[in-house]
Amino acid sequence: MNPKILVVEDDRDCREILAIQLHCLGYGVIEADSGPKGLEKAVSEIPDLIIMDIGLPGIDGIEATRWLKEDRRTKHIPVVVHTAFGEESRHKRALEAGAAKVLLKPVSPKIFQDTIQEFLQTDSPSLAFG
Repeated sequence: MNPKILVVEDDRDCREILAIQLHCLGYGVIEADSGPKGLEKAVSEIPDLIIMDIGLPGIDGIEATRWLKEDRRTKHIPVVVHTAFGEESRHKRALEAGAAKVLLKPVSPKIFQDTIQEFLQTDSPSLAFG
């Protein structure tokens, strides 16, 4: 069975691009467009990995990550923060909340793929991205 990845991203275009990349790599994709919906889907679906934006409506990605890491049902799921916020202080807060890694948008498809494989420890087929 292919790993499932939850993409929590409020920007529809960005969420669709990530979903397409992940589908091309052979992963199942679950999508949420807000912090509360992301938390709900994380608990109900128990994905293998979560890609989390910071600037989310309802609950921001840092607080959502903190909540996930405090919940016994989801604390084992790696959270990769994917954000356009370049401030080092936000990255530090995300890591302190329990994020496994922070990727700054736009991230190259190769780095994105390598990060996914790092946390899922899989050998998905390589995409022909620069």
